[in-house]
Amino acid sequence: MQLLDWLVLLSTLSFVVVWSIRRTYLAKRMNAGDGNTMQDYVLSGREAKWYTVAVSVMATQASAITFISLPGQAYTDGMRFVQSYFGLPLAMVILCITAIPMYRKLNVLTAYEFLGKRFDLKTRGLAAFLFLTQRSLAASISIYAPSIVLAILLGWNVHYVILVIGILVVLYTTLGGTRAVSWAQSYQMAIISLGMVSVGFLVVFSLPQDVSFTDALSIAAISGKLNTVDFTFDLNNKYTFWSGLLGGLFLQLSYFGTDQSQVQRYLSGESTTQSRLGLLFNGMMKIPMQFGILLIGALLFVFYQFTAPPIFFNTAELQKIKQNPASSQQFSGLEGSYSKHHAERIQHYRAYLAAKEQHNETAQTQAQEQLSASNAEIASVRTNALELLKSNGANTNDTNYIFLTFVMQHLPVGLVGLLIAVVFSASMSSASSEINALASTTVIDVYHNIFHGSRTETRSVAMTQLATVFWGAMIVVFAQFMGSLGSLIEAVNTVGSLFYGAILGIFCVAFYFKKIGGTAVFIAALVTEGIIFSLYNLTSIGFLWYNLIGCVCVVALSAGIQAITRAEV
Repeated sequence: MQLLDWLVLLSTLSFVVVWSIRRTYLAKRMNAGDGNTMQDYVLSGREAKWYTVAVSVMATQASAITFISLPGQAYTDGMRFVQSYFGLPLAMVILCITAIPMYRKLNVLTAYEFLGKRFDLKTRGLAAFLFLTQRSLAASISIYAPSIVLAILLGWNVHYVILVIGILVVLYTTLGGTRAVSWAQSYQMAIISLGMVSVGFLVVFSLPQDVSFTDALSIAAISGKLNTVDFTFDLNNKYTFWSGLLGGLFLQLSYFGTDQSQVQRYLSGESTTQSRLGLLFNGMMKIPMQFGILLIGALLFVFYQFTAPPIFFNTAELQKIKQNPASSQQFSGLEGSYSKHHAERIQHYRAYLAAKEQHNETAQTQAQEQLSASNAEIASVRTNALELLKSNGANTNDTNYIFLTFVMQHLPVGLVGLLIAVVFSASMSSASSEINALASTTVIDVYHNIFHGSRTETRSVAMTQLATVFWGAMIVVFAQFMGSLGSLIEAVNTVGSLFYGAILGIFCVAFYFKKIGGTAVFIAALVTEGIIFSLYNLTSIGFLWYNLIGCVCVVALSAGIQAITRAEV
């Protein structure tokens, strides 16, 4: 990066941290809340407006993984990933009708506090434990993922990048609690929006002058990158209309309805109406936002059809193999063949666009056949290159490096720093909410149940601050050992899906099956987790279905156990 990029990056991050802490203390001075109560520290005094709730909810979900991995996902697999969000709007409506009024009526600080009132301490503790487990793993991925990509592309030490992100997040989260998190997320979302809109326009303007935006969409379409909806019903297909509508519905219900990192965001609203408006706004905007990010990836694919892409986007692995005398010459030969076929493909694309402009269907068909042949040859060369990389011990999944490679090589000075700031901001945004939620759950659902005799508001706030530092440190440590991952956006959703179904099932029983008691649902949840992990290890069922299966299993098993044992509720 150039000096201007460094100035943009450092000034942006400094502004977010310093200004969010400052605004938090100004708000405390203007209002009665002084931060010494749990309601003020955990829920920012329940004074947030709907737009603050909406931004905080969106910023918590939109981690750095979204902006690093999602364009690469569209580049390699098309835009079908957007189907995983098709159940989101319906989930928001259901939660606005059911969960929000219930949580606010009981005046709870965490979602699991509700389970303690409805069932018993062991069921509350199990749900809290499942949340703490999956959310700490997901938070570690959220920090590790952008750190490893930035480290490789920029030549930084990954351990230092992880440490910097962790320290910055813990600093303002500990000092300001939820209020500081919300303020920071407002600025971070503004930075993220500016950066992604800018790079979207630049991808289009970077296309050859004779390739219009309409031409780019046409090329993306014939290349299978605009495959947004698939109505086939196949449990082994990860992204279809049905997996998104049904499996995605249960994933979103569990994430937004039972995950404390999200529940804490909308419980900070000053009223039920403000909380509902915040969630509904997220339900309306999330799919268009994801669609836009995926579209950037599809357009990036078109850009690299006219500008020679590297045969492999992970530059660190390329440098390793080129330094290996035994394989360097062979790999260079593959790169030469790759460039030759790519040059031929450009001519076929231009022939296709010319035939399309002349409405010559015969010539279009001929050009598409030539394109298919060129693409097959390029795919064969790339496969051989990947095999050579793999034989040298390389991780051959480069999906997560595609977008930032474009940023580093093709964006102007200054904007590179802004896009790196986007990655840092998104990572900090999601991590701050997650650490904040982990700390509040640890204190309210674990510490209070063990040391309830000596509990005071001041001590509880102090313990929550200590828990924030603890979880921040733990996540930084976990992130150091995350190892190699595939598509980051899939990895974080898969981790969540292993737990969310069972957690949602517990809450569904709590809401709708009043005759089922805590012991029955406790046993059912444990058995369900065993089933889900067995499916994950032994089958190829798409991960979105785990949410539906897990929820149904908990409800069905707990009803059966309750009927057999006839235990008291």
